[in-house]
Amino acid sequence: MPDIKPINYMHVAEPRLAVVDVVDADDDTALAVQALLATQWTTATADRTTREPGKTGARLRAATST
Repeated sequence: MPDIKPINYMHVAEPRLAVVDVVDADDDTALAVQALLATQWTTATADRTTREPGKTGARLRAATST
């Protein structure tokens, strides 16, 4: 997927919190990854993905807590 942006690391100030950016070719796969994360950790889930005009791939951000 040539249109994928590089991963940028960010500091999360809250202990035991992780922010996961999911980028995939389609909505169904990105949402399936989010659902898998939610089976293991408390996860704030999104009901849809976002897209950048003219770019390939579906994106979502999930915040998880252990």
